[in-house]
Formats: sequence, structure tokens, C-alpha cells
Amino acid sequence: MDSAFLGIDIGGSGIKSALVDLAEGRLITDRLRVDTPQPSTPESVAEALRAMLDEYEYEGPVGIGFPSVIRHGVAETANNIDNAWIGRKVGDFFDEVVAAETVVINDADAAAMAEARFGAAAGVQGLVLTITFGTGIGSGLLVDGELVPNLELGQIELDGHAPAESYFSAKTRRRDDLDWDEWGERANRFLKHIDAVFNPNLIVVGGGLTKHWEQYADRVDESLPVVPATMGNSAGIVGAALAVSRLRTG
Repeated sequence: MDSAFLGIDIGGSGIKSALVDLAEGRLITDRLRVDTPQPSTPESVAEALRAMLDEYEYEGPVGIGFPSVIRHGVAETANNIDNAWIGRKVGDFFDEVVAAETVVINDADAAAMAEARFGAAAGVQGLVLTITFGTGIGSGLLVDGELVPNLELGQIELDGHAPAESYFSAKTRRRDDLDWDEWGERANRFLKHIDAVFNPNLIVVGGGLTKHWEQYADRVDESLPVVPATMGNSAGIVGAALAVSRLRTG
């Protein structure tokens, strides 16, 4: 299938992968998931990836979403992954690990691309933000469908919390034993601040807690241009596959 590419989504807590049909934006194999090794060093992540890739009969380029600012193929941050990644030429590293050509992009950028192409932001022009509440807070920005990469809104300071994701991420719901209303108020505070700064046409809320959207949605200010993500756990995988398909199509 000419439109099928392998996408891998490496996050702070899990590594997910599948073959993706980019004609329709759907997974055409089961989604495989393994826990991100702890510590998540390059060597341990490489070992987990090799074991995962043994499950596929696939030859071709691979798209990888990775939790770091990626500039000129180099990982420049490691907010939710081991610091040993900083300064690593991740493109060259993953080329060797998977024995194929790879394209590596920020994981939240991958999710934002998927939502813009196939999900909640499809067809929306102007400035669109995707915010993923997970182990940290990921953010992806598109303007008229074009990605502005490496926006790290989880790293801002908000209400004395620096980085903001240390207080407003989904991970803090369990850490601080919050009920849905309490966590929803935190999410709303973060979203209101982002809305005031960027004035986007749309904010797509994704991440692991999207499946519980109805349990905290009433705490999100109705004046905000917020909608839940629709791609679910597939967003990062599909976005990674989109990134590698763009390389192929120029």
C-alpha cells in the first residue's frame, strides 16, 4: 500500500506504534504499546524499539514522535525523558536503531498534525493549538495548516509554577489526589492563559485524559474555543507517519 507508513510515538510513559494508512488516517495494524523504560536512556529505548519492530513486516521509512525539542536533528531538551538524550543526533541514532530512514519530530507536534489533518481541527484555518495533557504538557501550533515546530508551552511559568506542567499536567491529578472537578479547574486555568496569549481560532485538548473529557469539561470556560481531540491514542502515531510521508512527497 503506497499510503502506508510506520509511525512510532515515544512518550514519557509509553512507546506506541502501528502502520498507518494516510489516505484515511487510520491504523491498519493493531496498536502496539510498551512502557517507556526507566531510566529512559538512549540504549534502553533502543532495546525496546528493536523488540517492538520485530512484530512488523515492514520495509520503508519510519516516522518517530519524540518528547524533545528537535532542531536540525538534535534533541535539545529532555523534560520527560532521560537527560542523556540532550545533544544526541536523534535522527542518525534512530536510523541505526530501526535500520531504515527515519524522520523525528516533537511528539506534541505529531499529535497536532494528526488532529489538523484527520481530527478535531481538520479544515480549520488560522491559528490552531493542540494541547496534550499527559506526563507533561505538550503543545503543537499550526497556522493555516502549517506547523510551527517545537512550541513548549508546558515549560512556561504560570501562577508561580515553573515549569507549568509540574502543576497542570494530567500526571498531577493522581499525584495530588484530585477529583475531576479539581483537575478540570487546573486545566481550565492553563487553557485560559494560553488563549489570552495566543488568541487561537481553536484549541484542541488531547492526551491521555481526553477519554474522560465529559468528567471535567464543565470546568472549562465556555468562552474558550476548546474542543476535545478526536484521534485518541492514535494521534501521535498518525502524526509521526504524516511527517515521514511529507519527506517522501517533498
